Amino acid sequence: MFYRENGQFKTSYRADQQIFPISQDRIAIVLVLAFAFLAVPALASDYLFRAILIPFLIFSLAAVGVNILVGYCGQISLGSGAFMAVGAYGAYNFFVRIPGMPLIPALILGGLCATAFGILFGLPSLRVKGLYLAVATLAAQFFSDWMFLRIKWFTLDTPSGSVSVSNLQVFGLPIESALSKYLFCLAILALMALMAKNLVRGAIGREWMAIRDMDVAAAVIGIRPMFAKLSAFAVSSFIVGVAGALWAFIYLGAWEPAAFSVDQSFKLLFMVIIGGMGSIMGSFFGAAFIVVLPIALNQFLPLLAGAFGIEISTAGVSHAELMIFGGLIVWFLIVEPHGLAKLWSIGKQKLRLWPFPH
Repeated sequence: MFYRENGQFKTSYRADQQIFPISQDRIAIVLVLAFAFLAVPALASDYLFRAILIPFLIFSLAAVGVNILVGYCGQISLGSGAFMAVGAYGAYNFFVRIPGMPLIPALILGGLCATAFGILFGLPSLRVKGLYLAVATLAAQFFSDWMFLRIKWFTLDTPSGSVSVSNLQVFGLPIESALSKYLFCLAILALMALMAKNLVRGAIGREWMAIRDMDVAAAVIGIRPMFAKLSAFAVSSFIVGVAGALWAFIYLGAWEPAAFSVDQSFKLLFMVIIGGMGSIMGSFFGAAFIVVLPIALNQFLPLLAGAFGIEISTAGVSHAELMIFGGLIVWFLIVEPHGLAKLWSIGKQKLRLWPFPH
């Protein structure tokens, strides 16, 4: 079978600890990246870029950030929408208030603002955990909604809290077309996903997982719970904040605080749960599930109803889409509670052992 590691010998620790230790995986990831950077721009339409691909890339980045906190460190958070909002408005203020501020430094500074905000609301994790921590992080969501609606300084004194950006450029190249936005988001996602993967493979990642599995035992063997938890909040909030800035700058263009409501927090948490907690690959699976499935249902339901001679209104399609989507999430969590990443792992393991039973 083509997916075997026979004859692939490791002669050093560095080779044994590679991100993709099997050569077939390395070839596959290179092909996927080549397809994403070269083939998709040549084949996809503007609708596909704007409706599916760009939201998928940004949500994947945000899901990676949430997965670091929830999946790898075990700290349940319902404030991801707030961290996205802080990243978006922080980047906006740097971009607008500082003349000539480039786009990429503005995004990074927005992520750093989200980092400070995340550490502040991560302090309760030193005392509480589980559902109590989820409620504590939910306070960040309500606080950010109030802050960006009531404190007009953040929105340059606009009465509604609505702001907009235009004339985006990177290294002198305009970021206006759907293709340029897609390539920009894809490049940032690839770099930050690689950074996140290396972090969770390193010493700090092992500390996060030790805290997740049993924080008391981790403290006994010398791991500092305070550093591990707050560092997870910091890294997660930075990545989610950059994703929020991309969502505002690249996808929306003009936004208000309602664009980062508590619905975004729940949506990101569902992505992590469905994709697989404690898996960078699972973040991509979960984002694809959440982004693509509602659009597919919206296109498929009217055709299905028409095949049976049933007329269904737009509102009926919307309600049916929500019911089916929710039902599928519940069904999937019952059938495979460890997420799509677990199915992917099982499939690869069976390929390595095929045709022998497993």
